[in-house]
Amino acid sequence: MLSRRALLAGAIALAGLPRGALARPAVLLNAADVHVDRYPTVEAVRFIGSVLERETAGRIGIRVYHSGQLGRETDTVDLVRHGVLQLTRVFFGALNNAFPLTSVLGLPYVFESTAHMRHSVDGAIGATVRASFAARGLVGLAIYDSGVRCFYNTLRPVHVPADLAGLKLRVPPSDMFLALVRALGGNPTPLPYGEMFSALQTRLIDGGENNVRSFHSSRQFEVARYWSLTRHSYAPEALLMSRQAFDALSAADRALLTDAADESVRHMRVLWDQSVLDADAAIRAAGVAVNEADLAAFRRAAEPLVQRYLQDPELAGLHGAIRAAA
Repeated sequence: MLSRRALLAGAIALAGLPRGALARPAVLLNAADVHVDRYPTVEAVRFIGSVLERETAGRIGIRVYHSGQLGRETDTVDLVRHGVLQLTRVFFGALNNAFPLTSVLGLPYVFESTAHMRHSVDGAIGATVRASFAARGLVGLAIYDSGVRCFYNTLRPVHVPADLAGLKLRVPPSDMFLALVRALGGNPTPLPYGEMFSALQTRLIDGGENNVRSFHSSRQFEVARYWSLTRHSYAPEALLMSRQAFDALSAADRALLTDAADESVRHMRVLWDQSVLDADAAIRAAGVAVNEADLAAFRRAAEPLVQRYLQDPELAGLHGAIRAAA
């Protein structure tokens, strides 16, 4: 739970922004993202803002604060829940503990490919997960790609789970990701995304797991020189809105916003697909050692964790539907 001090800090941070940032539109929706400027999710939310400004003649707009300017993902979720902030883009792993249904989209090896993930989140499965945010005062506007996640580190290539033994690996603040790294033999270390580069430099951690776009844009590839294609998760990202801010809009404006959010997913994916190709080429050109991993061995090591989560009937039902769509 976000403390009163943190809520106050968030309000002060927004109030202290340049006057020009808070002026102009009659309704200005502030959005947070920990990713860097021009990252596909940042551009997707800007796309929504451009649609709103165009269709309302400038009456509604969105201001995006990228690069973690408004704090960690878990903090921005609570700021949105309390109405201090209107929008935030959050990795699903950071939502697992507070919103259990989100876990199913991050389970190891639940998806076979990016196409499989997109097909699942675009339909009834994604709608069910998005609806679960309402229980805590949030509106799930969109589910964005976060790519296929792989392990990387400063010490050695990872071919089988045993190669993770002894490695201190950063994980998002998710019980599931903590348990997954333990199951695979690593030493999970929860850290905010924005602290990873310095943690790698100072050897606080040996590595982490993420998509290649983030591995490149965060410059972690400059320190962690081993990228191993474990493809253990396709956990996506959510664009969340304050229920209070959503309900304050007229019915017509709510419909416009939700339509723009739907369209932003397609816009984001075009940017995402190209950015993944560019990032992969860039890390290879920079001399990062890229290796294939024994996916069957990783699947076997992760299976007990999957079965533990599937004791929950709701998760088991969603998992079954996802696997049936493979």
